Amino acid sequence: MRRPPSRSFVLPGTAFILCLLMALAAWGRGPHGAAEPVGTAATRLLRFPALSKDSIAFVYGGDIWTVPRAGGTARQLTSDPGLEILPRYSPDGRWIAFTGEYDGNRDVYVILAEGGEPRRLTFWTDTGHPSERAGPNNMVIGWTPDGKRVLFRSRHEAWEDRSGRLYTVALDGGLPEPLPMPEGGLAAFSPDGRRIVYNRIFTNFRTWKRYRGGMTLTLWIYDLAGNRLDPLTGNDSNSTEPIWIGDTIYFDSDRDKTFNLYSADPATKTIKKLTDHRDYDARWASGGPGGIVYENGGDIFLFDVAAARSTKVAIHVPAERLAARPGFVPLAEKITEFGLSPDGKRALFVARGEVLTVPAEKGNTRNLTGSPGAHERGAAWSPDGRSIAWISDQTGEDEVWVGPQDMSAPARRLTTDGHCWRFPPVWSPDSRKIAFADKDLKLFVVDVASGKITQADRAKEAEITDYAWSPDSRWLAYSKQAPEQMRQVYLYSLEGGAVTRVTSVMNDSHAPVFDPQGRYLYFFSDRDLNAGVGAFDLSYVYDNPTRVYALTLRKDLPSPFAPESDEVKVGEEEKKEEAAAGKGPRKEIAPIAIDLGGIEERITAFPIEPGTLSHPAAGKTAVFYLTGPPPTLNGDGGDEKPKGVLHTFDLEKRKDSVLIAGIAEYGLSADGAKVIYAAGKDYGLIDAKPGTAPAKTGDGALKLDGMSMRLDPPAEWRQIFDEAWRLERDFFYVPNLHGVDWPAMRRRYGALLPYVAHRADLTYLIGELIGELNSGHAYVGGGEAPKAKSVPIALLGADYKLDVASGRYRIDRVLQGENWIEARRSPLTEPGVDVPAGSYLLKVDGLDLKAPVVPDELLENRTAGTVTLTINSRPDDRGARQVTVRPLADEEQLRYFDRIETNRTKVEKVTGGVVGYLHIPNMGGDGLNEFVRQYYPQIRKQGLIVDVRNNGGGFVSEMILERLRRVLAGMGKQWRRHHVPGAGLLRTDGLSDQPLLRVGRRHLPLLLQEIRARPAHRDAHLGRRRRDPRLLPAGRRRLRDAPGVRDVRDRGAVDHRGPRRRSGHRGRQPRRPRRPGTRSAAREGDRDRHAGDPEEPEDPAARPGATGEELATSCSSRRSRSCRR
Repeated sequence: MRRPPSRSFVLPGTAFILCLLMALAAWGRGPHGAAEPVGTAATRLLRFPALSKDSIAFVYGGDIWTVPRAGGTARQLTSDPGLEILPRYSPDGRWIAFTGEYDGNRDVYVILAEGGEPRRLTFWTDTGHPSERAGPNNMVIGWTPDGKRVLFRSRHEAWEDRSGRLYTVALDGGLPEPLPMPEGGLAAFSPDGRRIVYNRIFTNFRTWKRYRGGMTLTLWIYDLAGNRLDPLTGNDSNSTEPIWIGDTIYFDSDRDKTFNLYSADPATKTIKKLTDHRDYDARWASGGPGGIVYENGGDIFLFDVAAARSTKVAIHVPAERLAARPGFVPLAEKITEFGLSPDGKRALFVARGEVLTVPAEKGNTRNLTGSPGAHERGAAWSPDGRSIAWISDQTGEDEVWVGPQDMSAPARRLTTDGHCWRFPPVWSPDSRKIAFADKDLKLFVVDVASGKITQADRAKEAEITDYAWSPDSRWLAYSKQAPEQMRQVYLYSLEGGAVTRVTSVMNDSHAPVFDPQGRYLYFFSDRDLNAGVGAFDLSYVYDNPTRVYALTLRKDLPSPFAPESDEVKVGEEEKKEEAAAGKGPRKEIAPIAIDLGGIEERITAFPIEPGTLSHPAAGKTAVFYLTGPPPTLNGDGGDEKPKGVLHTFDLEKRKDSVLIAGIAEYGLSADGAKVIYAAGKDYGLIDAKPGTAPAKTGDGALKLDGMSMRLDPPAEWRQIFDEAWRLERDFFYVPNLHGVDWPAMRRRYGALLPYVAHRADLTYLIGELIGELNSGHAYVGGGEAPKAKSVPIALLGADYKLDVASGRYRIDRVLQGENWIEARRSPLTEPGVDVPAGSYLLKVDGLDLKAPVVPDELLENRTAGTVTLTINSRPDDRGARQVTVRPLADEEQLRYFDRIETNRTKVEKVTGGVVGYLHIPNMGGDGLNEFVRQYYPQIRKQGLIVDVRNNGGGFVSEMILERLRRVLAGMGKQWRRHHVPGAGLLRTDGLSDQPLLRVGRRHLPLLLQEIRARPAHRDAHLGRRRRDPRLLPAGRRRLRDAPGVRDVRDRGAVDHRGPRRRSGHRGRQPRRPRRPGTRSAAREGDRDRHAGDPEEPEDPAARPGATGEELATSCSSRRSRSCRR
């Protein structure tokens, strides 16, 4: 059973498509053709190199290796199932620091350069559940010049995964110490240790190439002694991965479109280009005695500082490549689709790209495809029970295949013209035809015997994803989306080829299915409107709008819900009614006659409660549908328990019953007798006719332990790479893919596929591939990889400091919390605990805590249950007390609340309570919830600071801006009174809420934004389109910032006189002259007119070969949604 189709399959960028691909983990052989590396040939995909006096350390296949500087055969240093990355030699070359996963958490480790047992230096858990693009936590960067401490970046104090701070930790362990800078990315100390060059932000793991915008990586030099910060590089290109050797700073930069190695004089800031790589980026440079190593195209290069020359180092890695070895893997937990045979005797599954059938009771499991190098999906069983159809990409493109369900003959390819993504096949009831659709918005019918393909229809707005056959196999019903994003149901006649719309354009209708007797067409439609009012403001919301409807196909047929009358039925009349109800002997379905004239008028609503409905199906005497809770911006809120309820409506009794509750999806057998359901990891088979009580999850459970396949990881990795390439080709928001030669990119990065030894290598390759599109919101993540078992750390909601004299740890700060919200609970402030800041933590569950042991080390594996702490106001046992606390496993939400509450209190204190403060963490469900939580309690403030620093993005900014722009037009004081302070009100014959024709103007709040990625510009353009004359001026024109958004990082803050500027414009933003003939010029002064839809711009970089900078300029300067990705 497949998920219900969405209104539009195309999404901004392709992040969702790639995440779906990683989750399916499907597998096909691409056109790369290179053989697996054998013998002593040079190995590629070597990453994160580091340099010592005589050796190079690097990462391959998730492990750390070393090799002489001259190259040769490498020696393995680590071999843990988890990842070990980012090795960095100590200045004397004796030690290697790295980030490892030995205990499931990513922490800082050190190991002797010649090998040995790794030593763990940090015990800090990560914040939340960061994605790959956030980079690893506790990321090793380098060493202090004296070699006594390791420099690393951690999210320990952060509330979200984009922020991080620089710390150092002693070689012998102990509590890490933060550097003075509040945030930081990659960095390097000066040789004397008095200064540090660093990036203030961190985007090095994001798949962005040639990025230009508010998050451009620039280098700064911070004087640790003098507390002075100076820029080293400009913000017109990315400069990162700094190295400080002598009086010169080296770094990687993409100022010439591709990352290369550069040098800079910190005194004069003179910059010089040192390498000239053009195909692949030079990344992750690291310095050592007399040289610099970096990765480029999977190879390691050594740059000789004295000779100013770069040489590729030939390295052979004799790796076992355990993650690439073939083997059998279970599939029961990899199921993505399911269905039933026509008689319900066998279940049909798609799991990890394989098509399998499982017996209901007796028999063996059959794998019909057995192709680890191809991705099969969309499997469907023919109504006659003989065949199964599916989509497969084993030829390199999506094609429809058909095979006998008993595997008595090889499967055959039914189509040969695949060139884009195809949607699942649907059999006709006579098993002679198959319908399918594709990404080009087309709907097709293919004859199974001849392979002849007929195009039935083509949509204009979105893909056709819900199509169903009439019982006589002569009609197709489906829905198409209109420009208004409303869907209508259509009928296609196979005999005449005519397409007829059968539902109104004034309603959203979709998911049609035919009555098996050919009398009715059932479908969903969102026609039940019951407005609800928001709890915090006068906003309306509509949920549960969907109901099942029946369309009577012939004029002479009564409605399925026509008035009934008890009459005596005898003889032939009774037999006719039994046949009409599907109770008589089955016979060939006669051709269905459909009266198309006036068909919209023959629609009847089912007498059921409207709700959130999905997955319609029709049996002979019943209609099935799934209900669930209304969708929310936060999804299921982390509750993974399925909440779907399967209903069956008996058409004879006109009664709705619950068949089973607590499921996610279901499927109905072709004869309507059996139902297969999914509930979490369980799948079961039950009767489709309701009993005296609903079935329970677990009833009729299927045995799936026989589902397995022989996995060939390299073949699977090739298929994943190829499908990622095709998905971008097919679904990128502009068909010209920003002018990129996409086949050439496939060849460039596909050449490295033979060297993939770990799932992380494949993720990196796909990230490099999609990065060539010069587009944000295009990421890759997930996938199956070896992992070490995680050991959680109990968190107390506190920060510690070491009292050096006693060797004891003092609680330096207790985080403020909201103890009635579990995720924001501050354990040390709960009733009966009351541990204030300044207290000493002496023992944990009776274990003495004293340096060099750190508190988190004793709190490992203690998240379940409670922890007993020994607390005192002094660093000894005299007068100590014991408290029992319930620790946290994650402090992300607690630290977030502590931050915003601290800022709000500061603003209240400084302004005497007249100015409010709120922070919006993202533009999704969490961000909207925080806006409501923080805004309405402060709505009567005279001013408001809206902090959007570190905002994670999303799409609810329009909702937030709309509320911030609301003008006070009236307020209730007493009954029958209406007081309107400071606003003109003109009323005509309207009722209580006559539109206000004249309202006062108000300021937008001050928006604070410190780091801006390009999608944030969309929020400000909204204000610009609405012509609010009081929006604050923009920031630097180079960054193309928006009105009302101030960068408080690089410039002065805004005071009561407005933004302070360095130009001579007296605080006013110079107006950019409008070109004659543009819409902006034509509409000057016409602020009340609706802007209408934006004009479709030309594709960014429509001419081949356009540069990344031209692309960024072209796209960011347009206001159309289609360009702002």
